[in-house]
Amino acid sequence: MVRFLARRLALTVPVLLGVATLVFSLIHLIPGDPAQAMLGDAATPQDVEELRHRLGLDRPLLEQYGVFLRGVVRGDLGTSMRTGQPVASQIIERMPATAELAAASMLVAIFCSIPLGIAAAVRRGTAVDHAAMTMALAGVSIPNFWLGPLLAIIFSVELGWLPVSGRGTLAHLVLPAISLGAALAAILARMTRATLLEELREQYVVAARARGVSRIRGVMRHAFRNSLIPVVTLIGLQFGSVLTGAVITETIFSWPGIGRLLIQSIGFRDYPLVQGCILLIAVTYVGVNLLTDLVYGVLDPRIRYE
Repeated sequence: MVRFLARRLALTVPVLLGVATLVFSLIHLIPGDPAQAMLGDAATPQDVEELRHRLGLDRPLLEQYGVFLRGVVRGDLGTSMRTGQPVASQIIERMPATAELAAASMLVAIFCSIPLGIAAAVRRGTAVDHAAMTMALAGVSIPNFWLGPLLAIIFSVELGWLPVSGRGTLAHLVLPAISLGAALAAILARMTRATLLEELREQYVVAARARGVSRIRGVMRHAFRNSLIPVVTLIGLQFGSVLTGAVITETIFSWPGIGRLLIQSIGFRDYPLVQGCILLIAVTYVGVNLLTDLVYGVLDPRIRYE
């Protein structure tokens, strides 16, 4: 297991370097001059040049890239051009809100999709199966930038049951979590049904039933566990979608997380803050995929011995 872990960690190093390079390259392709955006249209060319020099934007691009990489290695993501505060401290301040929303969304998705997928597989071809897959199809088809405002209109504006924006109580978390987790729940339900149906056809399940194992135990203890690897894969891959979807959801519900900070920093052409936010999302995605690989090794020991 140690060699398996070391090999996976070694493979993430070039990936992280590529992510950092890509983040730096893309952010400098965004049109517009940050110095001009900070000073406004009334600023003189001399003032703009002075600010560009103070921010280091007049340096060669390779030199800026070297400074960026050295800072990333030390954990220094630079200073925000707009607020003058360290980027790392602003991101750390917003991280709990995004982590809370992402965790709630994943819980909504998992606790809704897994029972739905199991019920659909066990009751294949019945009304239960058709109803579950219809709900899953609706969840996949509805984008969160449409579902979020719809939920806000119904449950906040019309019924007045839940707050429409902000963070602070559990009630504030309900609508953003449902909006963000609905699509993932739909995809997971379909995947759970498909993989479990394949396992239920295997001979070991038939043999277990022939030995007198109850239907529920045969499904949950034997078939369901062996069907988990594709589901775990999908959860790991879709976690990146949760983070990117949080950018829209946090903006809709005024949730004070990394996604909303990213949108605000893009509007102000705040290069260091945009780089820091995107880099955090990318590194988190790589880390979740690494964790998914390790879970593979736990669920199926054959994988770590290959």
